[in-house]
Amino acid sequence: MPSPGLLVLFGSQTGTAQDVSERLGREARRRRLDCRVQALDSYSVVNLINETLVIFVCATTGQGDPPDNMKNFWRFIFRKNLPPTSLCQMDFAVLGLGDSSYAKFNFVAKKLHRRLLQLGGRALLPMCLGDDQHELGPDAAVDPWLHDLWGKVLGLYPVPLDLGTIPAGVPLPSKFTLHFLPVAPRVCSEGQRMAGTEPQGPPSEQQPFLAPMVTNRRVTGPSHFQDVRLMEFDITGSGLSFAAGDVVLIQPENTASHTQRFCQVLGLDPDQNFTLLPREPGVPCPARLPQPCSVRHLVSHYLDIASVPRRSFFELLACLSPHELEREKLLHFSSPQGQEELYSYCNRPRRTILEVLCDFPHTAGAIPADYLLDLIPPIRPRAFSIASSLLILVAVVQYQTRLKEPRRGLCSSWLASLDPGQGPVQVPLWVRPGGLTFPQTPGTPVIMVGPGTGVAPFRAAVQERVAQGQSGNVLFFGCRLRDQDFYWEAEWMELEGRGCLTLFTAFSREQERKVYVQHRLRELGPLVWELLDRQGAYFYLAGNAKCMPADVSEALTSVFQEQGGLSAPDAATYLARLQRTLRFQSETWA
Repeated sequence: MPSPGLLVLFGSQTGTAQDVSERLGREARRRRLDCRVQALDSYSVVNLINETLVIFVCATTGQGDPPDNMKNFWRFIFRKNLPPTSLCQMDFAVLGLGDSSYAKFNFVAKKLHRRLLQLGGRALLPMCLGDDQHELGPDAAVDPWLHDLWGKVLGLYPVPLDLGTIPAGVPLPSKFTLHFLPVAPRVCSEGQRMAGTEPQGPPSEQQPFLAPMVTNRRVTGPSHFQDVRLMEFDITGSGLSFAAGDVVLIQPENTASHTQRFCQVLGLDPDQNFTLLPREPGVPCPARLPQPCSVRHLVSHYLDIASVPRRSFFELLACLSPHELEREKLLHFSSPQGQEELYSYCNRPRRTILEVLCDFPHTAGAIPADYLLDLIPPIRPRAFSIASSLLILVAVVQYQTRLKEPRRGLCSSWLASLDPGQGPVQVPLWVRPGGLTFPQTPGTPVIMVGPGTGVAPFRAAVQERVAQGQSGNVLFFGCRLRDQDFYWEAEWMELEGRGCLTLFTAFSREQERKVYVQHRLRELGPLVWELLDRQGAYFYLAGNAKCMPADVSEALTSVFQEQGGLSAPDAATYLARLQRTLRFQSETWA
């Protein structure tokens, strides 16, 4: 039987699902299988009835929601009028990517798998549930699953023996070619390019609004360990609209020093210009890159050289390496057996792509320019909770690992370096709905738990609710020290004085025993139970994803047992019901 075309469809929010999908595409091509890789919403879903072999790779976001680039597909596939035999010709597999610290772990993958079966599809094998919380990341589940997948696919659709597989050390053709121009044409800047085109609808990733920065002010005390900034932007004439709980997305750029260092290591002339040409018909060029483009613009605005590389980076780098020792090490890092060593070398110390290339200089100097876009992912926008108007609270990420240079967050450090006092500053941004939605029914109380910068979305929510005449606003705020990082203290006190807010604080370092928001929730158990069980309150949680969400959930189940008289299983069921009905919502970040 001739091999059918394999279709890989992905729904990706942060790029991991796209990276895994592109890995699937490469592995298929090495096995001589025709393969297309597409985002779910860029695929014409009505053609799904004609597909015979499809792999779905999907992330789960927020409260068990599908990623932005699969929402149209999601609405279509769950239409009630689709016949139960719609996909009876399809063999499929589902690979999910999630985070087990969330209640609805891999909810999208699980629900999609069930729906495809309902529509008559045949599952090649059980779904894969990748977990960000695993020490080795999603690959811990993905690697063995892919091994089984290829066994099933090639069993059903064997490749002719005379073809054989393309060995792992041989590079596949690049997606694009860079055609360097002998004479430097006039290349428009990002600002000129955006200003010169008439906006089509509200600002978006393809066409962000260049918002003037009005203020950039440190709000933590001078002796506090963390630099947290309150930034305000002028969005007059932008067409942006948003509600409490929505997020602003900002497109950052690499520093000039990193851009220069990258060009030196790879032997590139930053001032040289090129046009980008796809190797295969129907493949679009990245919308964010102007044509023609300078190498400097490509590196500073597009290539994410400050990110921690994924395993696929080492696989391709090994293929391109002419240096025996470096190639041997890169092959080890990209093998299943080398994953723990790769984690120690790369993930644990947060080593960046630029630093890895500096560690492998012979390989870096030999990278063909055509492979730059295959090797290095694009800079992805960063999301920040909107505190009100267009005000965002940004914790500047900087920490030390065993590497000499401190680790710095690309976007937060870039934003912190901007000074509107020294001249006009513009930041590319747009808005999308966040994971938190607040009740519209008058009189419904809300309990908000927002330690640290997690309090930002709740400032917008409280302001909106107070303006609507809504009382019953209960806020649990936690930080280290009252005089160092108590964000918006005066505003909370004023609202409390007016009877618009009930505030409970946890200053963890102001007494011998550390006190966190989860301790205050337990202490105030009678009030929490009264609000949730008797008054139908909604519960919201925002902040760091590491331990806090699990600690807060544990505190709540204790309250349900102590105040509601529930058994441990019944308390867990009660919490799950709150989550299922969206009366418990969380927005957390790493």
